Amino acid sequence: MALVETMHLLPLEEASKRENWRACKKVYGGALLELAQKRPEVVCLDADLANSTEGRRIRDSGDEGVSRRFFDVGISEQDLVGTGAGLALSGKIPYVNSFGVFLSGRAWDQIRVSVCYPNLNVRFGGPYGGISVGPDGPTHFAISDIALLRSLPNMTLVSAADAAQVGPIIRATVDYDGPVYIRMGRVPLPVVTTERTPFEIGKSYLYREGADLALFATGHMVYESLVAAERLAELGVEIAVVNVSTIKPLDVETVVEHAERCGRVVVVEEHNVLGGLGGAVAEILGRHRPTSMVFIGVEDDFTESGEPLDLLAKYGLNADGIYDRIASFLELM
Repeated sequence: MALVETMHLLPLEEASKRENWRACKKVYGGALLELAQKRPEVVCLDADLANSTEGRRIRDSGDEGVSRRFFDVGISEQDLVGTGAGLALSGKIPYVNSFGVFLSGRAWDQIRVSVCYPNLNVRFGGPYGGISVGPDGPTHFAISDIALLRSLPNMTLVSAADAAQVGPIIRATVDYDGPVYIRMGRVPLPVVTTERTPFEIGKSYLYREGADLALFATGHMVYESLVAAERLAELGVEIAVVNVSTIKPLDVETVVEHAERCGRVVVVEEHNVLGGLGGAVAEILGRHRPTSMVFIGVEDDFTESGEPLDLLAKYGLNADGIYDRIASFLELM
């Protein structure tokens, strides 16, 4: 059963109600504004995408002391990162915002050399992760960002399960030492966590108990996995669902503990199955506890444009798709 009380989670029937759906990026803008109002060293940078990333909340705050700490560098992600690095060297705490695909792709070398190599305190807000970006299409889908950025020394990579987890993540990152990439979704989706749900950088959290299989999920896939696990319980299969809210550094102890307990592992992510969370989990288990595994994600494809929920369904990244893959893995079908 779900650890609703100890994890302070919303019941799935509440989370599924459309009126409770929220977008991570909306909460991100508000959390940044609140942080900037309290911390004068916090600055916000955008690459002509302030309306999309919600950096506009700082730009349009109406408080001159806050608004002047917003910088728009134009459509130039490399300059965006370089400017953020310079501000970090001057003692500021920059939150550098753009689509995840642009930060991890176009500005990868600047992140590598200008931020990660000197280990600067730059925070990267990537609020357009995965394929649920929707009609913007494959050129805007961040489905390789985890693979690209987790390979960089000194980089920390956190992933919001839903909109409610964004605030705790922002508060945890402001005084964190070193670069941080914050992966978020774009569109309104179910919210299962609350402001009281535990979050700590470097920790993964068990959201549902089970002994038949350990499922590690990140981002919106946490909710979809919990729904799939509830359905599988009707067949007598109890699945442990773990929210991997920090992808790097990965919580090795939690991963190994649940792999040993369950003996079988499934990883679910809104990302290419190559190099993402599945790869990170496999690397750990390959060293510590070789385990039978299944990876559920984008199968090395650019996918296509479409409505967010339709895309998740087509590529097997909703509760139905996860249910079917696990049932097949366990030979229940």
